[in-house]
Amino acid sequence: MKYLFLSAFLLTGFLHLCASYADDAEKRKKTKPFLLAFLLMFYLHAADHPVLFLVLALLTSWLGDILLMPKGHHCFVMGGISFMLSHVFFIFVFIGHIALHKIEWIMLIPVVLAYFTIAYKVITAVKENTPKKMLAPMAFYLLCNSVMNVFALMLVLSIEKPGALIAYIGAVLFYVSDCSLFLVRYYPKPEVVYKKHFTVMLTYLLGELFIVTGMLLLRG
Repeated sequence: MKYLFLSAFLLTGFLHLCASYADDAEKRKKTKPFLLAFLLMFYLHAADHPVLFLVLALLTSWLGDILLMPKGHHCFVMGGISFMLSHVFFIFVFIGHIALHKIEWIMLIPVVLAYFTIAYKVITAVKENTPKKMLAPMAFYLLCNSVMNVFALMLVLSIEKPGALIAYIGAVLFYVSDCSLFLVRYYPKPEVVYKKHFTVMLTYLLGELFIVTGMLLLRG
């Protein structure tokens, strides 16, 4: 059954990416509600003992997808809140596997600075076209994603297993997706992001899949 849901996720994701590449908003709407639903069902059937926080992370990601579908700043904010919760839940997922005593903390400093610098540059780039009341929440959101990525890196540094590295790559892709989305929505020249929503969704779907796969390998 798990392979059925994985196949459904991959097929639906492929169709969604084709629609995104063609910039067909109507076709994208038809597949988007099913993407994370299929990935969640895959995880529930693939995991011997599903982790509650990972289930919640996928659920809030799915809800974020739904909330981002309508146009308007209000829906964008609500979707952002849902995705921010997913980042918090992912952090709790990673914390459960991190061996703090094995981490060389000095290695994290340049990484933390790099994430925060990128977040600052993205917010600065979209500042001109973004409603002022949204700038602070958007900045906080990217910081939350940055923190999630740092915890994913801590996972790699502490246990050094393939599953941890795969999960971290997924976190990085999620970060790229969020930065790309902000640029597509609010940067004066959204075409700076290749094929706009195609890049946003490709990195997002691979990010979620890699995180799930990585955590399955760690618990396997």
